[in-house]
Amino acid sequence: MNFSTALPTFVITLREGVEAALVVGIVLALLKKAQQSRLNIWVYAGIGVGIVVSALIGVLFSWLITAIGAANPQYTSVVEPMLEGVFSVLAIAMLSWMLIWMTKQAKSMKAQVEGAVNEALGKNSHAGWGVFSLILVAVVREGFETVLFIAANFQQGLIPTVGALAGLASAAAIGVLLFKLGVKINIRQFFQVMGVLLVLIVAGLVVSALKHFDDAVANLALSSRASESLCFYYEHFTKIHSCILGPMVWNTDKILPDRQFPGIILKSLFGYREHLYLIQAVGYLIFLLTVGGLYFRSLTGGFSKPEKNSLVNQKQ
Repeated sequence: MNFSTALPTFVITLREGVEAALVVGIVLALLKKAQQSRLNIWVYAGIGVGIVVSALIGVLFSWLITAIGAANPQYTSVVEPMLEGVFSVLAIAMLSWMLIWMTKQAKSMKAQVEGAVNEALGKNSHAGWGVFSLILVAVVREGFETVLFIAANFQQGLIPTVGALAGLASAAAIGVLLFKLGVKINIRQFFQVMGVLLVLIVAGLVVSALKHFDDAVANLALSSRASESLCFYYEHFTKIHSCILGPMVWNTDKILPDRQFPGIILKSLFGYREHLYLIQAVGYLIFLLTVGGLYFRSLTGGFSKPEKNSLVNQKQ
């Protein structure tokens, strides 16, 4: 059983779970300060319903993938990698947006949550629903991004889900340490480290997405006996061929195979491949230079020290 496939989802749910935990912690602290702790039940309800909704979205995606594959069984070898490629692209877009947006919004996170809670409390009889919806949106947003990532790797079975659950449990533990036990944690440094890991994970997902599309086109070419018309780069040029990814950049299967340790860890976390093709290498570098560059520039305007301290010590 390959538990290395659980590592990327663990990192993603840990980082995003901590973001949700910060929102939950801020809301609980504000309710306590406003002497409205009776509304805590709405916070916990929002967490529970958010987790259930995220799980249902995951079940829906699994059903959709199975249904599409069953509708045209003769094209299953084409449909499955194509769907993995599509979900990979969606996950890349969502995770990249979340990474950059959350870094830019970090300074005003507490102020935004406080404004939303005060608005909810001002509605008196509807205050509970306001708090509930705030927490629900925060949890489902993080859960949806994780579900997209798992859907992009659905052929790996349930192991990525195990990683996701472990990440959620760890995020919940960090939330308890911060807001219940008063433990000092450098939130700014945590998000910076996790952000760098996430940039590399999503860059690896770019490599995987391109391979999924290559497999889909290659399988379609074989099934339709039109390999030379669909695969413009084929075995005429290389023994270990690609269909649409161009010439091979490197072949490290003798030095660092991606099915053995430590290559399998690098593959699961960062998209390492023992056979890397030109289009994959170009896509990887473009992602690092664009999204990665935007993220690193946004760090200069990310968590400020006063805001970090307020997140950690807001209950005081």
